[in-house]
Amino acid sequence: MEACKMCIEQSQKRRRGTPHQYLSKIDALRFFKGNNNRNYEEQDFQCQVCQAKFTWSSNKNDLAWTLWQG
Repeated sequence: MEACKMCIEQSQKRRRGTPHQYLSKIDALRFFKGNNNRNYEEQDFQCQVCQAKFTWSSNKNDLAWTLWQG
């Protein structure tokens, strides 16, 4: 199944983009500790409409919203 229109738009959001209304958290929030206060967080989401899975990351070196395919 392909990603719905809302998920395609979600994958293009920037850092502060909030999840669309049909994205639900599927795992606990993960905290990563780095050197020199470079901590970041990740959270997994799944769309209730098309079953697409996302990972949101606060890491400045990652994409904010990663759409997983495959």
